[in-house]
Amino acid sequence: MLPVSNRGGEAASFMDAWFTATSATCVTGLVTHDTYTFWSEFGQVVILILIQIGGIGFMTIAISALTLTRRKIGLSERMLMQESVAAPQIGGIVRMSKFVLSGTFFFEGVGAVLLACYFVPRLGLGKGLYYAVFHSISAFCNAGIDLMGYYSPSSSLITAGDSYLVGLTIAGLIIIGGIGFLVWEDLKKWKWHIRSYKLHTKMVLFATAILIVGGTLLIFVFEWGKPSMEGKNLGQQILCAFFQAVTPRTAGFNTIDLNMLTDSSQALMISLMFIGGSPGSTAGGIKTTTMLILVLTIWTELRKRKDLELFRRRVESEAIRHACCLMMFYGLLSIGSSMIISTIENLGMKQTLFETVSALCTVGLSLGITPGLGTVSQIILILLMFIGRVGGITILIAFTNRISMIPSKLPVEKVSVG
Repeated sequence: MLPVSNRGGEAASFMDAWFTATSATCVTGLVTHDTYTFWSEFGQVVILILIQIGGIGFMTIAISALTLTRRKIGLSERMLMQESVAAPQIGGIVRMSKFVLSGTFFFEGVGAVLLACYFVPRLGLGKGLYYAVFHSISAFCNAGIDLMGYYSPSSSLITAGDSYLVGLTIAGLIIIGGIGFLVWEDLKKWKWHIRSYKLHTKMVLFATAILIVGGTLLIFVFEWGKPSMEGKNLGQQILCAFFQAVTPRTAGFNTIDLNMLTDSSQALMISLMFIGGSPGSTAGGIKTTTMLILVLTIWTELRKRKDLELFRRRVESEAIRHACCLMMFYGLLSIGSSMIISTIENLGMKQTLFETVSALCTVGLSLGITPGLGTVSQIILILLMFIGRVGGITILIAFTNRISMIPSKLPVEKVSVG
């Protein structure tokens, strides 16, 4: 809220500051004002720091700082770190935090160098490097906040949409940041020995590939010959379709005007936003593993099999319960919030559903209605962003009393379903 953070030299309103700080920390990307035209360089740096902390996790940074000062790290800190990166065990969590931090800076550095090749020739050395670093961090942390308002306010990456360098670099950073830190570690350890990967890694890579390839093909087909692709050659159309299939998972950048997309493409993007990235990553959503477990549950039931099996392994029943719980929790929150905002703002359900799913799944894509929403609607989006970043299961546990395990079981009685 400091006047120095605003480009006009005046203090931003509490709601604008609160919304922006939440969006940056929860690496969502929804904004009430264009980042470049409204916030000064000081304000932009504050936003960038919040994105970085929110992306790799406060506990990762805290534990790394404690390690550097050679202070002892207690059990509670290790448990918090385990929860923040979705690690399967508490052992080796300090080493994991160092790996996450070093990997983050490496990928962001490579991304910044590649993006500098685009921005420096156009903006000069100083400003070009600043833009490269900002967009590299924002993409890797799946935030989707940009400074392209320099060219056209609230345009995201539309002005650079035909650049293969920008499109592929940003998409690559989104994918790497969204597959999760546990997958990084597995890939580093086993390299190309796919058979040695953990089941989690195989599930993440399989689901990610299916969503990207399938999403690209569907968007390309839905937008073929439509106004959204007007003036683009075949290569540029494929690039745009690929980018729009990647960015809902959950980055928030766009290279074409989302309002020009067909209803089919917008519905597909809502679905991709809802799924999101992978556990222990910078992304939000119900996660790729959750989606895959739910789909496989249907397939298992159709085959009348007792256990859910994948890649010659059996998935534990607890994971299936968690997946069903997350699906229902996120679904009810998205639809319920959308109905409330639709009633308050007198807007269509398609617009409000797109916005609420974008907020809850920390995506940041928007059909342009966020800046015009009232205070109550913005507070709803703030709460959705917070819940989405903290995690659905974490929120449910926080508001539920712990129940001790009861050794006895009640009698079973069959119930008709469906």
